[in-house]
Amino acid sequence: MLSQEVVEAQSRPQESRGKNEARRVRAQGRVPAVVYGARQETAVVTVDPKQISRILHSESGHNTIFELQLGGDRTKAMIVDWQSDPVAGSLLHVDFKRIAMDQRLQVTVPVLLRGEAAGVKTQGGILEQTLREVEIECLPGDIPSHIDLEVTELVFGMVLRVADLPHSGSVRFVTDQNIPVAHIVAVKEVEAAPAAEAAAAEAAPAEPEVIKKGKQETAEEGAAPAAEGKAEKSEKKEKK
Repeated sequence: MLSQEVVEAQSRPQESRGKNEARRVRAQGRVPAVVYGARQETAVVTVDPKQISRILHSESGHNTIFELQLGGDRTKAMIVDWQSDPVAGSLLHVDFKRIAMDQRLQVTVPVLLRGEAAGVKTQGGILEQTLREVEIECLPGDIPSHIDLEVTELVFGMVLRVADLPHSGSVRFVTDQNIPVAHIVAVKEVEAAPAAEAAAAEAAPAEPEVIKKGKQETAEEGAAPAAEGKAEKSEKKEKK
């Protein structure tokens, strides 16, 4: 996808590579980068990280083709690789590739599902997407930001594959066309019986309480005859 964005790159010496130099560049608010392709020498440059982040977060993402300004030269380019800090999320390094608009290239684009599947709406299933991006080959000007796949008619037993993805004649799929993209899976039933049994067990009186109560009653019943026996012995002593 073509963009009006112009990324201004600043040259730096070829020998200025290394971790220490990269830290110095980032401390100045720039990001180290390299530019290659189009049968030209690789250039070591720095760029504005805000511009690169804006491109990466655009609709076409890293497939965006923009103008790269380096000195007095301007060329079409795209981002082919980048590194980010895993904690801070800030850009650490970027690779650019010069693009010839009349030469086909291979890129990866996302696949988006559109519509509500009949297998979900009427059959109670779950829509599962097994492939989220596909590799294609086309001219730079024909790169789509994404490929939409209609799933309204998808029901149990059906599988939508790469071959079912809509595309123009200018786009060729590099990914195997037999690879599944989406299908309907059944919902697993959750057995509620164990939970009901557990609830019933909690509601029932605890066995130790019954036993304890029984012991108390037995002790009280045994205490009465013992007291009567002591009274009889006292009466016999008085008669004597």
